Amino acid sequence: MTATNPLAQLLAEKPFLLADGATGTSLFAMGLEAGEAPELWNEAKPENITKLHQDFVDAGADIILTNTFGGTRHRLKLHHAQDRVFDLNKKAAEIARAVADKAERTVIVAGSVGPTGELLIPLGALTYDDAVAAFAEQIEGLKAGGADVAWIETMSSPEEIRAAAEAATKVGMPFVYTGSFDTAGKTMMGLHPRDIHGVAGDIGTGPLAVGANCGVGASDILSSLLDMTGADPSATVVVKGNCGIPEYRGAEIYYSGTPPLMAEYARLARDAGARIIGGCCGTSCEHLA
Repeated sequence: MTATNPLAQLLAEKPFLLADGATGTSLFAMGLEAGEAPELWNEAKPENITKLHQDFVDAGADIILTNTFGGTRHRLKLHHAQDRVFDLNKKAAEIARAVADKAERTVIVAGSVGPTGELLIPLGALTYDDAVAAFAEQIEGLKAGGADVAWIETMSSPEEIRAAAEAATKVGMPFVYTGSFDTAGKTMMGLHPRDIHGVAGDIGTGPLAVGANCGVGASDILSSLLDMTGADPSATVVVKGNCGIPEYRGAEIYYSGTPPLMAEYARLARDAGARIIGGCCGTSCEHLA
């Protein structure tokens, strides 16, 4: 790992970094319809995506994630956009890059890489090589648009994390990966937080950081964090917790976390050893600030 990577450099300069909040929740607030692909807004409504990033930077974020969570061909084919993977990801990275470059401090553009939504063999039909190819196609676009790092997130399958990490290495991008620990403190595929370090540590130069995001709320993610920092105190660990627990009020989803509660979560996360702290579902700029 050379010190020229902006994320590695910023981690060397600051004791901890603030990552951004929720993409989906924020876009729904701007009128994204349920079932619409947020990624299509990179081309259809770039000004909304610019505003999303700008608001998080104004709130203090050191790291902004591109609007590409579902940016693989497997997710985009649900919206007949599987042939636009490169363009949509490149556009998303360019939008984030433009906002980051205008900031008066260093802001890292992290290319968001979410799960394909497919199950890998033997549970499903997706082969490991196909998964690597799909992720590589996405990460090529992110790299071309100026992303600093591939941000592999909300994963539950260790094999899928490996496939994405391998794709990032192939494309020549450093990577970060985070699991989503839901059921009984593990991911849906049974990965325990303390085992996260070993998932893709041997791929390329290894991850710049590992951690947890999403899940079931701030208190649970803190317990996952303690497992992760306990297993390897020297690792750079990321937490992006949901803003409390989502609850339905009529047709609207509300999150129980208030800005003061999220501030508590951030303080606890810092005390528990997290170096990169952000929010996931429900986390607005007010929470982040």
